[in-house]
Amino acid sequence: MEPIRMVDLVGQYAKIKEEVKLEIDKVLESATFINGPVVHEFQANLEEYLGARHVIPCANGTDALQIIMMAHNFPKGAEVLVPSFTYVATVEVIALLGFKPVFVEVYPDTFNIDIEDLESKITDKSVAIVPVHLYGQCADMDRLMAVAKRNNLKVFEDTAQAIGAEYTSSDGSVSKAGTIGDAGATSFFPSKNLGAYGDGGAIMTNDDELAAKLRMIVNHGQSKRYYHDSIGVNSRLDSMQAAVLKVKLKYLDGYNKARYQVASRYSEAFSKTDWITPPIESEFSTHVYHQYTMKLADGVDRDALVNHLAAHDIPAMIYYPVPNHLQKAYAYYGYKEGDMPNTEDLCSSVVSLPIHTEMTNEQQSFIIEKVLSFRS
Repeated sequence: MEPIRMVDLVGQYAKIKEEVKLEIDKVLESATFINGPVVHEFQANLEEYLGARHVIPCANGTDALQIIMMAHNFPKGAEVLVPSFTYVATVEVIALLGFKPVFVEVYPDTFNIDIEDLESKITDKSVAIVPVHLYGQCADMDRLMAVAKRNNLKVFEDTAQAIGAEYTSSDGSVSKAGTIGDAGATSFFPSKNLGAYGDGGAIMTNDDELAAKLRMIVNHGQSKRYYHDSIGVNSRLDSMQAAVLKVKLKYLDGYNKARYQVASRYSEAFSKTDWITPPIESEFSTHVYHQYTMKLADGVDRDALVNHLAAHDIPAMIYYPVPNHLQKAYAYYGYKEGDMPNTEDLCSSVVSLPIHTEMTNEQQSFIIEKVLSFRS
């Protein structure tokens, strides 16, 4: 049996390497390393895939969120509502720009932002909501968008973990994650469902005026070379990464389907236990399983389980062990233990198992066997 990895990028590359090499050779031969034709080709292909009017490639997913917020010129001290149960990048750009992150609870079953708690924390300083489509499925966007509309708030979707997921609205319309709010941000970090071979990210929006601002900001605030209309940053997706992503985008739906099959097999096995709660799938969203994250019952020693798996060369990860509202970096905002019971409980009880496009039945059977043997 091949070694088990959290994400098998080696095996995935083996299947597409000739296509990738061909596209990279085109970049090398043309020497168009920055903003080359392949960047625009990938952008157009991603716009078509997402059904978005505009995709603005950039250097990484964190930049994508920061640039969206820069484009809106919120006043210093403005409040941005964000779930505490997320990777720190979602939060740090808010603080970095001088805004105040207002932490919001998540639902204990889907792990996504709690709409009731969200609405209770809106003040006259609130300007935006950043829903995170955590682990691979969409937040409850119908209800969230209704809250945003009632309170005149912008909505910026963090879809770094859910590219390709589909949200079905109450009116029956179907939208890709990241295309529902005012703007969406995604990451092409190598381990993502659509991952580059280095850093990369993108912003998506259906707003023509906003798209024009975003394109200026990513390129030093200029729409014409050496004429700077706004303060910007240097955040571009380079041609090499666009070449890789152009190839991999063709396979994204297949990759997501393969992940779903792995997740389904895990859930079937673990649903028969009394100490593991498999991930819950929302009825309004497909799940692309960037992570397979299960919740352990009270009294189960998570660290002992992780060590048990490691002893059998099975990696397992904890996303995330410390909620953002209790991180030292954000102590200034005055949150304390007990402020968000759901989030704090999840941080102490979730664990993620290997899931990727190349996982074999043999590997997965071995993982399942070793997980179940922990309490046999």
